[in-house]
Amino acid sequence: MSGPEIFVIVIVFLLLFGAEKLPEMARTLGKGMRDFKKATDDIRRELETSTQDFRNDMNEVTETIKKDVTDFKDKITNDVNEVNDSIRNDMNDVTSSVRQDMNNINENLQKDLNKANENLQKDVNEINENLQKDVNKVDENPQKDTKEVKDNINKNTNDISEGYYKEVND
Repeated sequence: MSGPEIFVIVIVFLLLFGAEKLPEMARTLGKGMRDFKKATDDIRRELETSTQDFRNDMNEVTETIKKDVTDFKDKITNDVNEVNDSIRNDMNDVTSSVRQDMNNINENLQKDLNKANENLQKDVNEINENLQKDVNKVDENPQKDTKEVKDNINKNTNDISEGYYKEVND
């Protein structure tokens, strides 16, 4: 409301109620406004007080839920870490045992290979010695050896032929 509108309202009040009643009405209007303001302040204060309890309860519930969730998360994290450590320890035990077994097998294989290599080398040396002896014998008696070889071949051929004919006849 602007100034001229208020002025018009005051003039209407003067005309309707007169100058004598105007101060009394202003006091009554002021008192009514003061009572209304006091009532609204009381209502506001009452609402704030009652909602403060509700807000405090909500804050307590929120904090409790946060604490419970944090505790639960920490418990799960600890459990997962314990399981992880247990699995890691079990895997280390298994791999350690397997490594030890592999090393033992490797050592045994290496020993067996070395032994087989030594035996093979001995056999090769022995065969070389025998061949050398045979070569030396052949060089000494080539005629005799040739005749012996021919006789052995003929004998073997006859034995094979006899065995063949014997099998065929049977």
